[in-house]
Order: sequence, then C-alpha cells, then structure tokens
Amino acid sequence: MSAKQLNLLAFNKPEIRTLHLTWFAFFISFMVWFAHAPLMVVIREAMHLTEQEVKILLILNVALTIPARIVVGMLVDKYGPRQMFSSILILGGLISIGFAFTQTYQQLAIVRFFSGFVGAGFVVGIRMISEWFPARQTGVAQGIYGGWGNFGSAAAAILLPSIALYFGAENGWRYAIGSTGVLAIVYGCIYFFSVSNTPKGATYFKPKKMGAMEVTSKTDLVLYILMNIPMYLALSVLTWKLSAKMQWIDPIVSYAIYAILIVLYLYQVKKIIQLNQSIFHTEMPEVQRYAFKQIAILDLTYMLTFGAELAVCSMLPLYYVDTFNVEPILAGILAGIYPFINLFARPAGGWLSDKLGRKVTLSIVTSGAAVSFFILSSVSTEWALWTVVAVTILCGIFSKAGSGAVYAMVPLIQRRMTGQFAGMVGAFGNVGGLAFLTVLSFADTNIFFMTIAATAAFVFLMILIFLNEPSGYMFEVLEDGTVEMIDVK
Repeated sequence: MSAKQLNLLAFNKPEIRTLHLTWFAFFISFMVWFAHAPLMVVIREAMHLTEQEVKILLILNVALTIPARIVVGMLVDKYGPRQMFSSILILGGLISIGFAFTQTYQQLAIVRFFSGFVGAGFVVGIRMISEWFPARQTGVAQGIYGGWGNFGSAAAAILLPSIALYFGAENGWRYAIGSTGVLAIVYGCIYFFSVSNTPKGATYFKPKKMGAMEVTSKTDLVLYILMNIPMYLALSVLTWKLSAKMQWIDPIVSYAIYAILIVLYLYQVKKIIQLNQSIFHTEMPEVQRYAFKQIAILDLTYMLTFGAELAVCSMLPLYYVDTFNVEPILAGILAGIYPFINLFARPAGGWLSDKLGRKVTLSIVTSGAAVSFFILSSVSTEWALWTVVAVTILCGIFSKAGSGAVYAMVPLIQRRMTGQFAGMVGAFGNVGGLAFLTVLSFADTNIFFMTIAATAAFVFLMILIFLNEPSGYMFEVLEDGTVEMIDVK
C-alpha cells in the first residue's frame, strides 16, 4: 500500500479510526493549552491585570512544556500512548477548570504554569501513530496528526470568544475556558476506551531502562550530553526574562533557580552515564544500534521549523499593525492565515517524505525556509501589503511542511524509543520559539527574520552533511530475545 492510498474515510479500518481519534485528542489538548490566548483582553479587564502581568502569563504558559515533553516522552514509551493521552487530557481538563475558578493574579500565574504540561500531549500521539502505520505511510499519517491537531489553537481563537460572549458579563471567559476543561475530561475517558496501543497481535516495544535515553556508542554519549544543554539554557532565559526584564521574580530567587538548573543538568548527565555505562566495556549488538546524530539533527530542524512557527504566530499581528499601519481587526485576520496553513502544509511535508525520501524533503523545506525568511527580512514599508502577506504564507508553508517532515522520520530510528525521541525533538521546538522571540526582544523585525533565515541555512548544511536517509530495515529486539525486522522503505 502506498502513501497516496491512505483512505481517511475508511472508518471501518482500526488504523484510520485510531488516527482520527488521536489527532482529535491532540486538537483538544491544544485547545486547552491555548484557551486563554483569545480571551486575554477580557481576562485582563476582569482581573485588572497590567501589560507586564499579561506578558508573564504568556511566558509561564510555555515554561513547563520544555521539560514536560522530555518526561512525557519517557513515560509514553513505558506505559503506552493510550494511558498517557487519556491521563494528560483528564489532568489538563482539571487544570483548565482550575484556571476558570482563579480569583487572584498569583492563582492565575500558578495554574497557567502547570498548564504547560498539557502542551506535552503532542509527543504521545507520535508514538501512537507510529505503532499503527507502516513506515511507508507514517509520514503522511504523522503529518495529518500534527497538522490537524495543531489547529486546536486556532479553533480556540475562533470558538471561545463566542462562548464567552454568549454567557456574557465579566465571568463569560470563565465559562468558556471551563468548557474546554470539561470537554478534555470527557474525551480523555472516551479515548481510553476507544483505542489500543498497538494493532491486535502486535508487540509494544519498550526501552530497557528509564531515566534517560539509551545510546550505542561513546561518541553518541557525548553528543547526547551536549544536546541537553540548550533545553536548560532555554529555562535559564525564561528565568532571566521573568527576573531582569519583568521584575516578577526577585534576583535572589532567580539565582536559586539558576543553581537548581545547573544541579539538575549535572544530575541528568550522571543519569545518562549510569544508564549507558555498558558501552564502556561491551560493544552494542548491531541490531540494537542507532546513530544519535540523527536525533540531534532532527532536534535542530524542529527548533527551526516549529520554533519559527511559534515565534511568528506570536508577533505577526503586531508586525502588520506597526509596519504597515493595518487596522487591528484586519491584522488579526491576515495573521490568522498563518496557523491555517498547518491543515495542509504539515501533512504535505509528511507525504513528500514518504514519496521522495526523508533527507530530500528536509533539504527542500529547510532551504526553502532560508530563502523565504531572507526575503521577509528585506521587507520595508514601501512593499505592498499583499506581497508581504504572500511571502509570509510562503515562509509558513516551508516551516510547517518541515515540521511534518521531521516527524515523518522520528519513528524510523528506533521504534521502542519513539516517545523519548519525539519528546526531545518536541522540546527543541519550544526552545527555538523562545530563542527567536528573545532575539526579537533585542532587535527589529528584519533582524528577527534574518536570524531565522540564517538558522535555516545552517540546518540545511547539517542535513546535507550528517543526516542519513533511513533505508532497508530496522531491527527490534523482543523481550524474549528474538529479533523482528521492520521494513522502513
């Protein structure tokens, strides 16, 4: 069966039902995660918040997602996506309802911080889809899962203001956000009783050890340790923003957080070495080996693609207003085109990966991102608005197709560790968004777009030089010691 024969209307097939049930679970998790965004103006007025307090809430919303995706990636490999996605939806629903009942800014901030955990739900579906679709179809299936599920944030922006308006008064926003929580809890229960971790008769592969990834060589061990640094740096930057830039955290507290992050990193390094100590005296069997450089490059690629998506979505409405004096309502409509691209671009990236190959597709989308963002960095007030919007759409197509292409490859490296790989790659997407927005806080928009273009050019070179196309067969060692061979062509 080829990728183009994937019939999304064949609901009688369990893999198609699982795909639809899973992308909708992701859709709801993103609705819950971003439910506050379209209602922030109303929340600000009802709770009498300052602009600084609003910015802090927006930062706190993504702070926990970076480490949460790593942890959830490990847990999904151990316990399975059925249990994990249901748990995340139910817990996320309770957090959302808690946000609706908050009475003080401190309560808003604390609950918003914990809501970042819901953003890790994306990782769970990657493992689920990889279990239900063969390698030759996993690209388009992962693209549909990611692209359609990602639309949950746009759905929140479309639906929740109307719900809040329907209930009216100053508590309308509470009913709107609380309703997403109820929906998440109900669907979490439905999902648990509607799916299974694997097709009937299939084996659910689990990592042999927990707490860190298994690597298969000393060089990979060093690279893995180094690739953990950006995530801790990102959390340090968040702390710095909340302290030095916004004065929300006392300097002494911020120093304590920095110290804790250093200790946590050193502990993580210790855990990585302990878990992989066997590679110092025993050569890993060929069937269990994989090249960690593949994950490192996918980390960087998703840092570019999803990082650019997060950053551009955050600044685009103001960019149209400030640069071209567009009315705020029109600016919102024009900026709203950007997330809609996900509906087709991310599945297209996965589909092209299945048809053309993973390395070729990643090379195309990263080079395209480099060129299109470079053009966007040259924009001036003399440009016609429609031209700028067209270039922005082109940037969105390449970046979102790139996200689809990344996750078309993640499950093909070592299936039993797909959750951990997806968690680390996903965390780097948030790292990228934070990094690009930090650049924007210091420089103008042209430098911001140029930074993304330069990052895309660098990632393109890394892909050309170091990325290997998955080919031939992938081997998985069963618990009884036998080996299963999986075709990844």
